[in-house]
Amino acid sequence: MSGTVDITPGVELLRRFPLRTLETEGKRFSYREAGDGPVLILLHGIGSGSGSWPHQLAALSTSYRVVAWDAPGYGETGALEQPNPDASAYAAALDRFLGALGIDRCLLLGHSLGALMAAAFAAARPQAVERLILSDPAGGYGDQDAAVREKRMARRLEMMATLGPAGVAEQRAAAVLANGADADAVDLVRWNMSRLHPHGYGQAVWMLGHGRLSVDARAYGGPVLVMCGAEDTVTPPGDCKAIADAFGDAIYVEIRDAGHMPYLEKPNAFNRAVRDFVGGAA
Repeated sequence: MSGTVDITPGVELLRRFPLRTLETEGKRFSYREAGDGPVLILLHGIGSGSGSWPHQLAALSTSYRVVAWDAPGYGETGALEQPNPDASAYAAALDRFLGALGIDRCLLLGHSLGALMAAAFAAARPQAVERLILSDPAGGYGDQDAAVREKRMARRLEMMATLGPAGVAEQRAAAVLANGADADAVDLVRWNMSRLHPHGYGQAVWMLGHGRLSVDARAYGGPVLVMCGAEDTVTPPGDCKAIADAFGDAIYVEIRDAGHMPYLEKPNAFNRAVRDFVGGAA
């Protein structure tokens, strides 16, 4: 990436929250952490990493212990052993990660692909999730026709193989945000995308291709907040509203003038919605 990306305000803010690592059961995880209080876990999307959450680490850590992980195959977190992992494999990794941090119960926030992981974890360990927050959730392609599913997966994998992480970042960063998004938001998305690992990304594509968030939604009965950028073209509001409807107890909120990354594009509105929903829970 160019030097200009590395000195943008978003990346400067991120430097306040350096990467940490831990090892448990022979597995390595990387993450960022700030604050004390009720635990808020942040799960990033397919084209991102723990470095996508500086505005939440800075603002929400005044009230919560905020922990942003790097999913398996991202950052310095080791990839999963399964060549073709499903959402439950990522949920199991999250369980190991939380156990290593001594966290028995948390507020769980997943964005896009991270929403698939969060929903799978909440379905398997509902007692560990005080409240569930899904931002611009990816529902997965599992319910789609096999040919359509394979085509969508192949398109993502071909782009990574052809362009590499830096090329994907240049081509995709602005496309996931609303028109006219702040340049700093674009640069921070690009910064994170440029640091993807092709193998970890490929495993995540498989999980996305076979995910069925709506199934896991039926297994979690706790309070749920589903948010969506009003201008999201990746997981459009209609799709996000349908995911909210799949839960038994969900609130749906749209963030105005935001695309697929409202927590970066409109962090104040996003953080306010989180605080309003969570309150003093956990």
